Amino acid sequence: MTRRLFVIGLGLVFAASYAAAQAGGDKRRSGYQDMGEALQKMQDDDTANPGMLFVQLGGQLWAKTAGAADRSCADCHGAAAASMKGVAARYPAMSPTGDRPIDLEGRINLCRTEHQKAEPLPPENRDLLALAAYVARQSRGLAIAPPDDPRLEAFRAQGAEIYRRRQGQLNLSCAICHDDNAGKKLAGVTIPEAHPTGYPIYRLEWQALGSLKRRLRNCLVGIRAEAWPLDAPEYTALELYLMERAKGLKLETPAVRP
Repeated sequence: MTRRLFVIGLGLVFAASYAAAQAGGDKRRSGYQDMGEALQKMQDDDTANPGMLFVQLGGQLWAKTAGAADRSCADCHGAAAASMKGVAARYPAMSPTGDRPIDLEGRINLCRTEHQKAEPLPPENRDLLALAAYVARQSRGLAIAPPDDPRLEAFRAQGAEIYRRRQGQLNLSCAICHDDNAGKKLAGVTIPEAHPTGYPIYRLEWQALGSLKRRLRNCLVGIRAEAWPLDAPEYTALELYLMERAKGLKLETPAVRP
């Protein structure tokens, strides 16, 4: 009963904050707004954005057959520009074959195993990131719109609890940095509000494209907490909460960050 009341209360908080944002002007900031002009121009220019190299690879993989079924993504879905528009804005979502939510990369792997009869791609694999970036690119400029699915409520509540939980040797939570100290400087870099608007994302620090899981794992290591395996369900629960928290903000994939 207590947990149910918590879930209901969490939903009311989301609804109230979103309504206030719409009524009084949304003051939430994407990490894009905290970057310098040079990096903003890099992200905005598809000929200079290094993440677009992965999008191009994803387009090639979209049309390439794979697995025992010898089928491509395009064989089922056709042109991604039409069939995938808005999809990334709605993930994570409930798995169609299970009882847990999956992120966009998980949905791509589910298609591989179920429809292409191919092996799933491992986390942070270049081809998986490229396909995810290609699919998400079709939703660039659209508002994040988490699914209104009551089955997700408990998982979203779990993500909210993780976000506020102190962890690691530094005894910090996500909220301490990204709510209480957003906009301040840490090692000369502006602390963002942690809205996941651009994943998969190209970080200059990585010199590569990476998933939200990779970024969250970096944060756990940074506060000297034990990082979960990349296939841990905690990442999906946390992403569910973060996407709800960013509801209405526009997708930027592939974004660029320092």
